[in-house]
Amino acid sequence: MNYFLIAGEASGDLHASNLIKELRKADKNAVFAGLGGDKMRAEGCKLYQDYREMAYMGVIAVVTNLDKIKKNFQIAQDAILKEKPDVLVLIDYPSFNLKMAEFCKKHLPSSKICYYIPPKIWAWKSWRVHKIAQLSDKILGIFPFEPDFYQKYGYSCEYIGNPTMDSIRQWKEEHLETEDKLAEIQNEQREKIIALLPGSRKNEIKHCLGTMLEAARRINEETGKQYKIIVTAAPGIDENIYKDYLETGEELTRDTYQLISKASAAVVNSGTATLETALLGCPQTAVYYIACSKWLGWIKPFVFRIPYFTLVNIIPGKEVIKEQIAYNFTRKNIENELRKLLNNEPYRNKMLEEYRQIASILGGRPAAKTAAEMIYNHLG
Repeated sequence: MNYFLIAGEASGDLHASNLIKELRKADKNAVFAGLGGDKMRAEGCKLYQDYREMAYMGVIAVVTNLDKIKKNFQIAQDAILKEKPDVLVLIDYPSFNLKMAEFCKKHLPSSKICYYIPPKIWAWKSWRVHKIAQLSDKILGIFPFEPDFYQKYGYSCEYIGNPTMDSIRQWKEEHLETEDKLAEIQNEQREKIIALLPGSRKNEIKHCLGTMLEAARRINEETGKQYKIIVTAAPGIDENIYKDYLETGEELTRDTYQLISKASAAVVNSGTATLETALLGCPQTAVYYIACSKWLGWIKPFVFRIPYFTLVNIIPGKEVIKEQIAYNFTRKNIENELRKLLNNEPYRNKMLEEYRQIASILGGRPAAKTAAEMIYNHLG
């Protein structure tokens, strides 16, 4: 079969590449094209556009790049018409992907549409549930509570496991001697490292990294510079963007999992990285910058349907890690939380136990393999 996949950011590129790998096992005649990144390309997907030319977040970024966004829509539409896919696979990225689903339904009605990793409409913009369900022939969710959410509206969604669990499992198999190795290095064997994960977009780095570094430096000053400060660089982001913020002795790495598995504590920009950090057993606090944040307290009940922002808190439905969001995202708050993460052993241990519960909730089902089999067997 002919598959067309659309991923609009780094995590989508990773998950799409793993899906391609599994689809090829299920379908010996599979052909792949789409929009994405290097990981999809490495798996033999013909790319019509790189996600780095598509990732625009926020009103200002969208308005100032309207011409590029319109061009990307045109590139995608032309590519879909050229490839005439048997199955269009959408990975998150709703503002773009829902338009592509509408286009495909109209111009290629025989093509099937699968939403693999649907947008987090259970958190906000729940009204999108109708459009997603009506445009999709199959919805494959990656959180165990998603089927119930769709069922409330009379739609079907299947939980196929969590791809972040897959990525962590694969990394463990490649880098750890045994499955239990990570559990052995939780506290006293952790290295004196504070890990900073400022996000995967330039705008996030701009608004988050400086404050993260200020907090980590204050902790280091208090402890006689006991801790090494290491920042993670996201795929596709020039290292010079980070180096402008770094001082002598501070490091940069692209090996995020290796860093998290060693670090004593982490400050993480809210997103999939918080879940990765939890599954790798590193105590953390989450941050997120929101413009005009002083208004958040007033608008939050009208916009957000859930009390938490981070996956580590959303999945178990309780506060596991401290969220420093919007007006709470300050150097002092990060500083205070880092002190607890580094020095309060009962606090650390409770967090690590909650992490293990999250892994249990997500289960061990291989997401990409399960999704590939469902797509091939039910949409082929």
